[in-house]
Amino acid sequence: MRLKKLLLPAICTIAVSMASVAAHAEETIKIGVIAAFSGPFADYGKQIEGGIKAYMRQNGDKVAGKKIEIIVKDTTGPAPDVAKRLAQELVVRDKVDFLAGFGLTPEALAVAPIAEQAKKPMIIMNAATSIITTKSNYIARFSMTLPQVSGPMATWAVKNNIKKVVTLVADYGPGIDAETAFKTNFIGGGGSVLESIRVPLRNPEFAPFIQRIKDAKPEAVFIFVPAGEQGVAFMKGYRERGLAEAGIKVIATGDLTDDHVLPAMGDATLGVITTFHYSANHNSPENKAFLKSFAEANPGAGRANFMAVAAYDGMAAIYEVSKKLNGKIDGDKAMAILKGMKLNSPRGPIMIDPATRDIIQTVYVRKVEKVGGELFNVEFDKFVDMKDTGK
Repeated sequence: MRLKKLLLPAICTIAVSMASVAAHAEETIKIGVIAAFSGPFADYGKQIEGGIKAYMRQNGDKVAGKKIEIIVKDTTGPAPDVAKRLAQELVVRDKVDFLAGFGLTPEALAVAPIAEQAKKPMIIMNAATSIITTKSNYIARFSMTLPQVSGPMATWAVKNNIKKVVTLVADYGPGIDAETAFKTNFIGGGGSVLESIRVPLRNPEFAPFIQRIKDAKPEAVFIFVPAGEQGVAFMKGYRERGLAEAGIKVIATGDLTDDHVLPAMGDATLGVITTFHYSANHNSPENKAFLKSFAEANPGAGRANFMAVAAYDGMAAIYEVSKKLNGKIDGDKAMAILKGMKLNSPRGPIMIDPATRDIIQTVYVRKVEKVGGELFNVEFDKFVDMKDTGK
């Protein structure tokens, strides 16, 4: 009898505690964000998190009467095995409602089977290889694909009398996608690719490759390297080895002149032509509101870039799904809402293709110019309603 009296309070405490945990879970929508927050691609995670914070600053941390909880996981990437393990933990232990983030393709591909098995909506906020959305029925992409932005660059170049080009891309999924789409469109339009160079993803030494470009004597070099330090390193080599003086133009995807690092790249970037889906200089009320919110939510973080915008839009989609499901997240119902979803993004109107779950958006042709004494990608032409062409 005495043992029963002693056990009753303990059992009651456990029961109350478990009820509290269950109630907390019911009152919360959990989003697991997987990205590199340290290591060579740390800026990817920081920009993604910055975009999430910007959206929540504007729209609050509650939707459908439930609190939004962000659980951030650092892959230190590129580290696909780590990303997979973190996703398993988020699904099994943290019981997240959404998986999100994914700055790098290898990590997104590693997590896709987890999303498929657990029926968790997986919101891609950067990774840009075409095949990603084919690897799970629960993936929707709010960023871009490399074919989507590389094909228009080739079309623009041919129309503007650039006929002989060398391509230089990072040797992994997105780089190969960019090279393939550019060459297909460029050669198809009557251009000639003199040489195709692939460089290592991690810490490439650009000097010998830049010399090869100079020796080939093209009219232009088409570049895709991951956004950030590699763009700075390439442009430094381009300047030092006299490619500009040799009349070799730079054409690229917008990763090269990434808004976040452009101010540090210097005047060597002036005149560089890129095709991309977002510029901090984009003139719209939505972009002005986004940039203001990003600056307020991320003091000292510098300029927002395309990853921050994709994260911001990904959060808008999560909020919209949560509202329509009244806070009761079901994977299949969520995906049905995401297919065909339209948003007025800071980059312009976007839509998720119902067939592929990839994004349809405007791709802009931009030129690096000085605006108010600062370097910006200034849009001057566009390709409307571009789909991914790489599948």
